[in-house]
Amino acid sequence: MVGIRKEVRIGLVGYKFMGKAHSHAYQGLSTFFQLGVKPIKQAICGRNEAGVREAAEQYGWNSYETDWRELITRDDIDLIDIVTPNNSHAEIAIAAAEAGKHVFCEKPLSLTLDESKRMLEAVRKNKVVHMVNYNYRFAPAVQFAKKLIDEGKLGKIYHIRANYLQEWIMDPNFPLVWRLEKSVCGSGSHGDLAAHLIDLARFLVGEFEEVSGVLETFIKERPAVADSSGLSGIASTTEFKKVEVDDASIFVARFKNGALGTFEATRFAAGNKNANKFEINGEKGSIKWNAENLNELEVYLTSDEPGLQGFRKINCTEEQHPFAGFYWPAGHIIGYEHTFINLIATLMNGIEKGETPSPNFMDGYITQAIMEAVEKSSKHRSWEQIDQYIKQEVLEKEKETLV
Repeated sequence: MVGIRKEVRIGLVGYKFMGKAHSHAYQGLSTFFQLGVKPIKQAICGRNEAGVREAAEQYGWNSYETDWRELITRDDIDLIDIVTPNNSHAEIAIAAAEAGKHVFCEKPLSLTLDESKRMLEAVRKNKVVHMVNYNYRFAPAVQFAKKLIDEGKLGKIYHIRANYLQEWIMDPNFPLVWRLEKSVCGSGSHGDLAAHLIDLARFLVGEFEEVSGVLETFIKERPAVADSSGLSGIASTTEFKKVEVDDASIFVARFKNGALGTFEATRFAAGNKNANKFEINGEKGSIKWNAENLNELEVYLTSDEPGLQGFRKINCTEEQHPFAGFYWPAGHIIGYEHTFINLIATLMNGIEKGETPSPNFMDGYITQAIMEAVEKSSKHRSWEQIDQYIKQEVLEKEKETLV
């Protein structure tokens, strides 16, 4: 007989691109994972009543709200999931934590380092579980890369070279959607794409020591947006606005363990749809991964005998590969959407245990510090020490257990 599980009643703020991804993940949790808690899609929230009502019906939510403030005051909500534009993350997350709700937030965590710090302080003060959606960590191939590194299979790490290449705004007539408005998004490719690279580098290689970089905006003006949805938009035919965020971000880094890193994020790489990839080189071998081939990890080991040395391509769908055993038989690949399911399953396990898993708001805060250091470096053409951006008192608690 199956025991009664504690319900985790979810309130989702936002319903478009990421709203669909998160909704799908909640729907799939019970199919693939035997959780100690029962997630309930209680309410979805959006400002457009017709749009959010339609989303509630399509995505299978029990109810909807048009004001997030009403959502967080509801007694039948335990977790607030934030998938809104970046400029609203801090206000919603802090209010949710103060209302005693667990908080799951899209990346980047906020517009500024100060906002991220206040968000982290709020969830800690109110002893709620918190995570930030760096979903690429949860591809089985990336988790397996982490396992190989932790087991010493690559030895001492020397290099990481990582890039995130897209092409979706190369047309100079593409409108100024919210991801290109500084007051709403904070930064362009740097915060949207390089943030993922930074998080993966911290996860796989270690903590950053210093950075030096450059940001560039290629298209200085764009048509104002008349209407938008997800990553697309309809341009105004009469009004143009100045672009105040970067189109490309390139920086180099030194890590505290001695490794070197090169990072590039751009939306101006023709032919690349979503090429989030890295190569890591160590004293005993190397690994390569590309999100466009999500299940594949390329591995090279110097211990292979001469004549057989070379990169081998591993399809990370076997039970030995982290998270893969929850899905299909070996060779039956999973997709982008399953990275969200894996992360949210980790979140639910954390709520059950009263522990905050990683990546959490502290990870989001550190990523924000690195992003701001790169921005300052670009402005002043300098090397920036990361420790100068991070308040040491923030780092006091690496793992939080609720009481």
